Amino acid sequence: MLARYCAAIGCALSLLGAGSALAQAPAAAVQPEADPGVRPTRMIDRAEVRVSRVEIQPGATRRVHAHDDVVYHLWIPIEGSLQITIGSAAPVAAASGQAFFMTRGTQHGFKNIGTTPGAALEIFIKQTTTAGTLSPAQALAFAQQP
Repeated sequence: MLARYCAAIGCALSLLGAGSALAQAPAAAVQPEADPGVRPTRMIDRAEVRVSRVEIQPGATRRVHAHDDVVYHLWIPIEGSLQITIGSAAPVAAASGQAFFMTRGTQHGFKNIGTTPGAALEIFIKQTTTAGTLSPAQALAFAQQP
């Protein structure tokens, strides 16, 4: 299963160069705005992993929140001048392609501090069963799942 997570993350990261074309993917589902000017588009939502592209308009802020339904959360800015706040730390500039790692329940928020739209990928790992906890037959069957 760990290999599948890595493949999902690798696939999502390979899309970094696709820019705004990600939002136009036919399988994507636009979610309601969590905050004004912050629009997530769900790209993958499976039992193991969820991947969303979040568009953030200039000056828009995603208020501080946490994800209690996931084990791990990666937040990766891909466009624009973004800033992220994690826990009680001071806000930091988020360079395009930089990955921020969080665990379940970590308080965080982000903001577009630029004058052009920004975007980030969010990758949520929802289950963490690894191949090491499976029997050889189970690992083989799992690896062959689509």
